[in-house]
Amino acid sequence: MNDFCNLYWRLDATTKTTEKVAALKDYFEVAQPSNAAWAIYFLVGRRIKRLVGTKLLRQWAIEKAELTTWLFEECYDRVGDLAETISLVLPPNESGEDIALQDLIEQHLLPLRSAESEQQRSKILELWQRFDQRQLFVLGKLMTGGFRVGVSKKLITRALAQHAHIDPATIAHRLMGDWEPDADFYNLLVDPNEQETAFSKPYPFFLANPLKDGPDLTLGQPQDWIAEWKWDGIRAQVIRRGGETFIWSRGEELVTEQFPEVATSAASLPDGTVLDGELLGWDDAESKPLEFSQLQRRLGRKKLGKKLLSEVPVVLLAFDLIEHDGEDIRSLSLTQRQERLTEVIQQASITPAKPNQSAGELFRTEKEPTRTSSILIPPAVATGGRVQGDRVQTWKELEAIREDAREFRAEGLMLKRHDSAYQVGRPVGDWWKWKVDPYTIDAVMIYAQRGHGRRASLYSDYTFALWKDGELVPFAKAYSGLTDAEIRKVDAFVRKNTHEKFGPVRSVTPELVFELAFENIQRSPRHKSGIAVRFPRISRWRHDKKPADADKLETILSMLEG
Repeated sequence: MNDFCNLYWRLDATTKTTEKVAALKDYFEVAQPSNAAWAIYFLVGRRIKRLVGTKLLRQWAIEKAELTTWLFEECYDRVGDLAETISLVLPPNESGEDIALQDLIEQHLLPLRSAESEQQRSKILELWQRFDQRQLFVLGKLMTGGFRVGVSKKLITRALAQHAHIDPATIAHRLMGDWEPDADFYNLLVDPNEQETAFSKPYPFFLANPLKDGPDLTLGQPQDWIAEWKWDGIRAQVIRRGGETFIWSRGEELVTEQFPEVATSAASLPDGTVLDGELLGWDDAESKPLEFSQLQRRLGRKKLGKKLLSEVPVVLLAFDLIEHDGEDIRSLSLTQRQERLTEVIQQASITPAKPNQSAGELFRTEKEPTRTSSILIPPAVATGGRVQGDRVQTWKELEAIREDAREFRAEGLMLKRHDSAYQVGRPVGDWWKWKVDPYTIDAVMIYAQRGHGRRASLYSDYTFALWKDGELVPFAKAYSGLTDAEIRKVDAFVRKNTHEKFGPVRSVTPELVFELAFENIQRSPRHKSGIAVRFPRISRWRHDKKPADADKLETILSMLEG
């Protein structure tokens, strides 16, 4: 526990990547495999679920610290983080015991899930008496599931690769999918001689970077690139190995059961096949994706009824092949991989989709092998993730095509160098997402609440409203887009202009106007405004506008109708 706590505080004390990697590497050099496995488990963002409710933790902390409820809540409101608040109000053990991280988790915390409330209380109070303040803080983070300390999976992968003298891509692959945090897993993770890949394990996803400047300024000749629609769905890998099918989301969740029609269609794939693509709800009548909100109806459900399966049919638009006949082919060019993708589709006897074809099939690809000597644009629909059709000779022509993206319920274009290998993570240079300009609207901030992590003590999460019949109607929440300096100014405004408190939320004087950007709009009977927007964020603070100058709800409704 001491080594893990020291690692946490070293990571928390710096923003420099090299120092974070050094701290991680130092920890892995001395940690026992069983402890290192649990450390990785938490550092990559996984958490132990259903331990003890935060309401009970608050109650027991109040009793142990001999505080009144209102005083504890005031402390919590000021600090903004439950784990930190508990660590500050409890009387610490100045010497602090050193319990192995594995023992803390497996012998003390995991048994809490099946314990009665009084047993949980007794065990928690015992642990609180054994740790100093820094240990109490980390313990609280582990129990509440809020363990974030500013390290990405990429940094952990880099540190492990340096420690074990293994290629980072190999470490990244071994960290994918389901695994148990034990000594056996850790030893395999850092074994330079290990060659086996877990049966169901996906590959690390290759992610694109946003294209900030025009492609004519940064990407050279358009003939070197392939253009595809940037779909608004769920990125996924479909794996067919040993006669079984596995569907993994980019978030490393196994979602096979949520998409049974895709799994059924994948059964005709040859063994040793891994496809990369986008899961989308599909509109048969219009031969294009459904709104993302329709796809969301199928997420997180244990059972899918016939009605839902009928109303939201799902397809996978497969745009890449990364394993073929059991061979990892990520090092091949995109052109070669997509040519093999076409062969796999033909071998599986899956007929390429036509504009009026049923959406119950898995793949939608072109009838002919991919042409890579030019950028391809769509005739009427985009199939297989590719923009197909006539050749374009200039980026300006393609930019005009991009403006039609919303007509196909796409977010813009993907630009991929046709000779690019399939890489790990988000390297710069070969894959770009060139999204259409977002919708924007001026709105008034009416509520605020504290953020999380390093912003836990600041009001950084806001609710915005538009005018309707002389009243402000809330329609969106946003927490990103402002600089740290701007957040501090808004925080000061909130503290001076709070009207009412609703738990962690504060209603404020409707005075500040912000321009919000968002990707999509749709009707929503669940919201008072009657609409829902996708990916709202703050694009700028409109110091030049007063609340009366903010937009009306009918303005955003006109965007929806347009």
